[in-house]
Amino acid sequence: MPIIPPNLQAGDTIGIVCPAGYMPLEKAQTAIDTLQAWGYRVRIGATLGGASPNYFSGTDEQRLADLQQMLDDPGINAILCGRGGYGLTRIIDGIDFTRFRHTPKWIIGFSDITILHMHVLNTCDIATLHAPMAGAFNDGGAGSPGVESLRQILTGGSLTYNIPAHPFDHPGSGTGRLVGGNLSLLAHLIGSKTEPDTSGAILFLEDVGEYLYNIDRLLRQLKRSGKLQHLAGLLVGGFTELKDTIRPFGATVDEIIRDVIGDATYPVAFDFPVSHGKDNVALKIGVTYRLEVGPAGTRLEGE
Repeated sequence: MPIIPPNLQAGDTIGIVCPAGYMPLEKAQTAIDTLQAWGYRVRIGATLGGASPNYFSGTDEQRLADLQQMLDDPGINAILCGRGGYGLTRIIDGIDFTRFRHTPKWIIGFSDITILHMHVLNTCDIATLHAPMAGAFNDGGAGSPGVESLRQILTGGSLTYNIPAHPFDHPGSGTGRLVGGNLSLLAHLIGSKTEPDTSGAILFLEDVGEYLYNIDRLLRQLKRSGKLQHLAGLLVGGFTELKDTIRPFGATVDEIIRDVIGDATYPVAFDFPVSHGKDNVALKIGVTYRLEVGPAGTRLEGE
């Protein structure tokens, strides 16, 4: 059982950083206003809206320093990533988690933040939150089920998710620690110190902007490396903004996943609401969940 960071209290401080791609400050303003309305203080990191001539929110050194400062500062009670994109792979091995281990705090994000989630779980045995980031609060998103689930978890709520049945579901039940995130990142982490340990775990997957053939390739990499063999369960999230080649791949993303997992004996649930789209509920990485998949639908219940 991993260490669970403390629940947030009114007056606690949430820091916002961009450890990967660039985000203008104005794109985070709704998130800032909402967090303050929830009763929290907000501290803006140097990488949010900072001067940057390229894709990243700053140089590797600047992004590392900003994240390190938030991790080390005892006055920061949780860290919300502004956005993902790409960049954490370049700085992850330079982060010092010594102080963070002594004073754990929730790290919140998804997409490229998957590497941070897996690294913290593997090296610190501390739970993190795969959840909406600052950009998700925009365009009415502040009232979405995903953002609301984040609010509830930060205050100590234990959430249960119920979703409709899918024709490709595998019925059954299983209990295990929850791991997962972005499929591309999880596949690329294989062979590193951040490689996900999926044995006995409930694995969840999502991705965005990939070619269908690459989804097939990434999944087969997970399978060939043993990551799909001994699961307690599998949650198939949203695969959004997918692309196809001029000569079609010939299968939908659900069909690709169904064919890769084959006759797996563990429960599998499709269309779980975790994705780069509007459906993106908060999940505690490393925490034990129970998954039940049946004709009436799927139920995921956490501690």
